[in-house]
Amino acid sequence: MKSAIILAGGVSRRFGQDKGLLLLGGKPLCLHVLEAALSVADEVLVVVSSATQGETYESMGTEARIITDNRDIQTPLVGALAGFANALGEYSLLLPCDAPFVSRQVASLLLELCVSNDAVIPLWPNGYMEPLQAAYRTKSAWAAANSALEGNKMDLRSMIAHLDTVRYVQTSVLKQIDFRLLTFYNVNTPEKLEGAELMLRRSRK
Repeated sequence: MKSAIILAGGVSRRFGQDKGLLLLGGKPLCLHVLEAALSVADEVLVVVSSATQGETYESMGTEARIITDNRDIQTPLVGALAGFANALGEYSLLLPCDAPFVSRQVASLLLELCVSNDAVIPLWPNGYMEPLQAAYRTKSAWAAANSALEGNKMDLRSMIAHLDTVRYVQTSVLKQIDFRLLTFYNVNTPEKLEGAELMLRRSRK
């Protein structure tokens, strides 16, 4: 069984609201990610940071399970830990809520390659990794995230450092599946949202 964990997080300072609820093509950003995740995983979990936020996501009427993490500290690592703790799949795909063009083909490949590994993580030529669009062995990642937090580390790289077998996949390889690598396009500024709207309109012509 395979799970997908979407980190919805909290309020974005740049947008002044929950980023996952920003509309793109008349549909919340998180819903774009969720629909892609549902096509490659047996279950999808959306991790939120409050009961109120959870109610909002539940009102979307999706097939996802909403997981509320009420910790005072809100970081991707804390959200990932909550996701891994609740995921039923042996392997979990970790995704951000602001990547509306997640490639189903790339996601499937990462999950496939994760068999016999603790993690499969995309890697750019400059050495930058994409831990928020990667596949993990759920139990191993949960233990690694706990170890990182116990050491007062709050970043995903610290979690990865506690994993035994990590496989990196070069983005140049993934370009053969997703030529423009739009799977990594994050809507983290108003300008990026405008760009996403433009790309979406062009794709529908």
